[in-house]
Amino acid sequence: MDAGASTADAPSLPWRAMSSVTMWGVAGLCRGFLSALNNAEVHGGEAFTALLDSRQDASQRTKGLITVSNHISVMDDPLIWGLLPMRYWNKRWSFGSHDICFQGRPLSLFFALGQVLPTHRLAHSPFGGLGQPAITQAIRMLSKGPFPVDHHRAKPERQHFSLENVCVDPFSDLSVAYTTNGEDSHMGPSAYACNSHSWVHIFPEGKIHQSPRKTMRYFKWGIARLILEADECPDVVPMWIEGFDQIMHESREFPRFLPRVGKNVSITFGSKVDNEKEFGEMRSRWQRLKAKIEKADAQSRDLPLGVLSDELLHNKEVVELRKEVTRKIRRLVLDVRRSRGLPDEDPKEGLVETWLEEGPGREGHMKDDSWVRDL
Repeated sequence: MDAGASTADAPSLPWRAMSSVTMWGVAGLCRGFLSALNNAEVHGGEAFTALLDSRQDASQRTKGLITVSNHISVMDDPLIWGLLPMRYWNKRWSFGSHDICFQGRPLSLFFALGQVLPTHRLAHSPFGGLGQPAITQAIRMLSKGPFPVDHHRAKPERQHFSLENVCVDPFSDLSVAYTTNGEDSHMGPSAYACNSHSWVHIFPEGKIHQSPRKTMRYFKWGIARLILEADECPDVVPMWIEGFDQIMHESREFPRFLPRVGKNVSITFGSKVDNEKEFGEMRSRWQRLKAKIEKADAQSRDLPLGVLSDELLHNKEVVELRKEVTRKIRRLVLDVRRSRGLPDEDPKEGLVETWLEEGPGREGHMKDDSWVRDL
């Protein structure tokens, strides 16, 4: 095999080079925009970059890393990462909406090179939800790999293969593609050892929420799967971002596509969470519940990491556990918010029932004067 071709250790050299150029190029533009045309601050960055430095050698990492934050504009990712030192610009993985980021070959390639996982949203696709392949890939990248692609579950038949949605390494002869809907095809990053114990960022609100009171919506449960199911509990760093909503506010008028300048923005990194204290008992409970369900349900046994049966997805006790983990994560982000001098929010802000009053799929200007966009 050619020295630049894919192996089980890493994608091909050309793919890695194109990915780094994409991520450094975008982050460099973001750094220039924030530094030259806005007023940007980073709080707690020293401890966070020290953590990233300790993870530089992929072979020495023993656990993944999850960063989690509020979501206030269409430009949060990648803008926030432009404020980190350049050596970290090609490290993070994130989630992107399939119906926006992965429509057509050029966009799919761009976001794949930008280390974005194609994610279906239930409001827009029947392929969304907790059991979708993007979450499987994230759980595996937060664990020790490589993981072979589950071809019987994931790889599309040739007759269903859409060339408009191809996003695989063209320099590779390894079969590492998976599908999210039976028609597209994406390179499975967890198939490579270099992506073991990766850094994954997530916006658990699942929607852009711009509130004059700087509050958050409820968090969705996908974050709980990442915490509970990775082989070792990932390090978790909560974050709080401010001001990016003023750069791309949902109320902006013509020219709507242009980001606004002269804004004050900040990123605050919280302390790394004490995993055992916050999640140790919950992870133990997940293991006990999983073993109990596997004993009673043959379809739940011997499944690959990150793949769950219907019973493991929908069991009432498991659902309640995911809710508990998700509430814990949200409280940790609220702790960082509080450190910025903001008053405690109304506890109702974190309840699903509060936001159901908006009506299903509603976007735009809400009655509480906030703006919501499903992105």
